[in-house]
Amino acid sequence: MTTEHPNLKIINTFFTAYGNHDVALMRSVVAEDVRWTIPGHHPLSGTKVGIEEVVAFFSQLAKSDFKADPIVLGVNDNYVIDCHRGWSNRADGNNLDMLWCLLWKIEDGKIKEVVNFAADQHEADRFFHKAYKLKPVQDRIAG
Repeated sequence: MTTEHPNLKIINTFFTAYGNHDVALMRSVVAEDVRWTIPGHHPLSGTKVGIEEVVAFFSQLAKSDFKADPIVLGVNDNYVIDCHRGWSNRADGNNLDMLWCLLWKIEDGKIKEVVNFAADQHEADRFFHKAYKLKPVQDRIAG
């Protein structure tokens, strides 16, 4: 008989929360001062600091109906590595379907830091630029 490592339970809870758009459940496993790094050169890339920025990031992903299907998880007492299929379901046909690997740091029973790695960063940048266009700076300033 095997028991699930407590850090895997945390990650599985996060994936359940993500899949159900359950922000309250997400907050139960993510540290308030979390750091979450999204690679690339696109409107959603960069390091999100704090639970509010992470929740805002996932709210943006929800606009593209992103899904995640875990493939494999590795675990020790401080980290989880996951590889999952992540894909979007946009009605406009601009979609992304690729493998992502994440390195999750766990402290005191919460997700403290995450670094994402894309299988094809150029394709991810293309998708996010097209899906999450930002107005030119002068237009944003003018309102």
